[in-house]
Amino acid sequence: MKRSKNNHLKKVIVDFKKLTNNILDLLVTKYPDGYDDKDIITFRNAQNEIVECVEVKTEDTLYLVKVSKRLISAMEDHDDEYDEKKTEFPEQLDTEED
Repeated sequence: MKRSKNNHLKKVIVDFKKLTNNILDLLVTKYPDGYDDKDIITFRNAQNEIVECVEVKTEDTLYLVKVSKRLISAMEDHDDEYDEKKTEFPEQLDTEED
């Protein structure tokens, strides 16, 4: 029987409505080009409903983020905001005049 190496992690299921910037950062970092079907984990919840999630980890927590159209939009918007912040303060170039 295979043992999961994630047994020691706290497992948290997160809905789109409760996403934090930290979790969005993790998602955009792990899935910079978006997630694919192979990245989706499917299971049945306590109400016997099928739930589809993508996972991201921190040192102590495994987040299962519910997949939805709003999640895709949030990831794209968050990625755009991150790119804008990087270009707001571009690196200073050393320019020496002779």
